[in-house]
Amino acid sequence: MRVEQAGISRGAAFDFRFEGRAVTGYAGESIAAALISAGEAGLRETAGGGRRGVFCGMGECGECMVLADGVPVRGCMTGVRPGMDVQPAPARAVAHAEPQVAAQVELFPDLLVIGAGPAGLAAASAAAAAGLDGLGVDERGQAGGQYFKQPGKGFGIERRRLDAQFAEGAALAESAVLAGAEFRFGTSVWAAALVDGALCIDLSAAGSTQRVRPKRLVIATGAYERPMAFPGWTLPGVMTTGAAQTLLRAYQTSPGKRVLVAGNGPLNLQVAQELVRSGVEVVAVVESAAAPGPRHAGQILQMVATAPGLVADGVRHVAALRLAGVRMLHGQVVAEARGEGRVDEVVLSGGQRFAVDALCLGYGFVPQAEIARALGVREGVRDGDGRSSIADVFIAGDGGGLGGARVALAQGLLAGAAAAADLGWPVPPAEIARARRDLVRHRRFQDALWQLYAPVVPAPRPTAETVICRCESVTAGVVEGHLGAGMGDLGSIKRMCRVGMGRCQGRYCSVLVADVLAAHGHVPDEPGFAPRPPFKPVTIGAVAGNSANNRSTSAQVS
Repeated sequence: MRVEQAGISRGAAFDFRFEGRAVTGYAGESIAAALISAGEAGLRETAGGGRRGVFCGMGECGECMVLADGVPVRGCMTGVRPGMDVQPAPARAVAHAEPQVAAQVELFPDLLVIGAGPAGLAAASAAAAAGLDGLGVDERGQAGGQYFKQPGKGFGIERRRLDAQFAEGAALAESAVLAGAEFRFGTSVWAAALVDGALCIDLSAAGSTQRVRPKRLVIATGAYERPMAFPGWTLPGVMTTGAAQTLLRAYQTSPGKRVLVAGNGPLNLQVAQELVRSGVEVVAVVESAAAPGPRHAGQILQMVATAPGLVADGVRHVAALRLAGVRMLHGQVVAEARGEGRVDEVVLSGGQRFAVDALCLGYGFVPQAEIARALGVREGVRDGDGRSSIADVFIAGDGGGLGGARVALAQGLLAGAAAAADLGWPVPPAEIARARRDLVRHRRFQDALWQLYAPVVPAPRPTAETVICRCESVTAGVVEGHLGAGMGDLGSIKRMCRVGMGRCQGRYCSVLVADVLAAHGHVPDEPGFAPRPPFKPVTIGAVAGNSANNRSTSAQVS
C-alpha cells in the first residue's frame, strides 16, 4: 500500500513483471516495496513449498530474495527497474556458468569506515575534516543507516517540508561530504581478517571485488532487531518494525492496511505514529513493559534532564496514537500469528485476537558484530574513543553495544578523531570535549529509558514445531532433540542440522538457539555462531577473484 509523506513525491510510474504479471513500480522503490504495494507478500520459496516475505528490511535475513532478470538479489536492497522480470527465488540456487574472474583491485586508505549511519558518518566526517585520507562503505544505496533513513533516489524531495529526522540525516550526510569524506554505496563487506598483523577487508560491489588494507578501521555496522520466535512468525506480512519504518520512510510504502505493532521500546511508538500519520489503520500497539506510572518518576525526570527533546517526541507519539484511537496494551507479547499464505490474525499472550494484514515486531536489538569477531576483537572491550582490543580497530555505535543514535553520533566522532590523531591529524580539542559530554548525557538518558521499558512479561517459549532458523526451516524441537543426544554447544548443533547455515549466516537464529540451550541448562561459550565469510551474498566469480591475488593490481584511494 503506497502512502504519502510531507515533502516527498513520486515520479512517473512504469511496469515490471512478477511471476508473469504486470506490476506498477516507481523510480526509487525497492523491488520489495513495489511488490508489497501490489499486495504480493510472499517472495522467496522455501524447501517445503511455502513462501517467505520481507522480514528485516535491511539486507540481513535474506527472506526477500528474488530473481531479478534471472539474478538472485535481496528484494529490500535492490531497486526496481522498468521492464524488469522478477521471480521468487528458489529454496536452493544452482550455479550454471563458469565464474569470470576479474583482477582484484587493492586499496590503501589511511582509514576505512564500515557503515554510513550516524556513527559511520560522524567518524568519516571527523577524520576527513582533520585531513585524513579515508574511505567509507555501505551496502545501502545512500547514507543514513537505519535511523536517518532517506527517501530512495528517484523520489522528489522538498527539503523545507521534510520532518526533523529526514532533515537531520540529510544534513549529516552533506556535512560529511563537505568535510571531504568519500563513501561508496552499494558495497558489502564479505570478509575480514588480519594477515601478518595487517587489516585486510574484502568488499563486493556490482559483481567486482576490492581488497582494502587500511591503517585504521572504524566498524560502524549498527544492529539488527532481535527475533522473537512464536508460531506463525515466519508468515509473509510479519516483519520487524525497522523493516516497516524503512518501507515508510525510504519508499513511501506501508506494510499493510491494518497493522498491529508489538514489542519493547520507543521505536514501536514512533513507527505506529508514522503509520497512523500516513493513513494506515493501527489496530493496537502492544508493549511488553508496564505502563509508565508514578513509580517511574525518577527515570522520567532523568530523561527530561538529559534529553528533553527526545522525551517531547515520545509524548507527541503517544498523544497522536491516543487521538487516533489506537489501543495501547502493556505487559503483553505476541503469542501466535495465524494465516494461510500471509498473516491475517494475531493472538496476544493475554488472549486478545486482532484481524490484521501485517504484524510489525520490535523486541530489541542485537549488535552486528561478525566483522569485529572475525578479526578477533574481544567482545565488549573498547575504550572511551571506541578503540577495541586490536589497537588499529575502532567500534562506534550499536555494533559494539546498544545505545541509540545519539550515543552513536558521539562515539563515531570520537573514533574518527582518535584514528586521525593516531596518524598525525588531530581534531580540535573542543569538538572532542563536546562529543564526550554528549556521550555521557545520552548514556544517562538510555539508562533511564531502559529502566522505564523493562519488560514485565517473558518472551513466549517456542513450541517444538516453531521454526527458529528461518533460512533452513529448523524447528526448536529439532534443536532440543540434539540436546537430548548430548550436544550442548552452538557449533555441534549447527553441524548436525544446518541451523545458522542459511543466507542470514545465523544472525537471526543464533540468539534463538542460544535461548533453547539456556532453557535446558546449557550456557553458550560464544555470543553466536563463529563468523565465516562470506558475511553477505557474493558471487562465485567475486570469491574466485579474491583468491587470484597473483593477478591483483593496486590503487591508492584519493
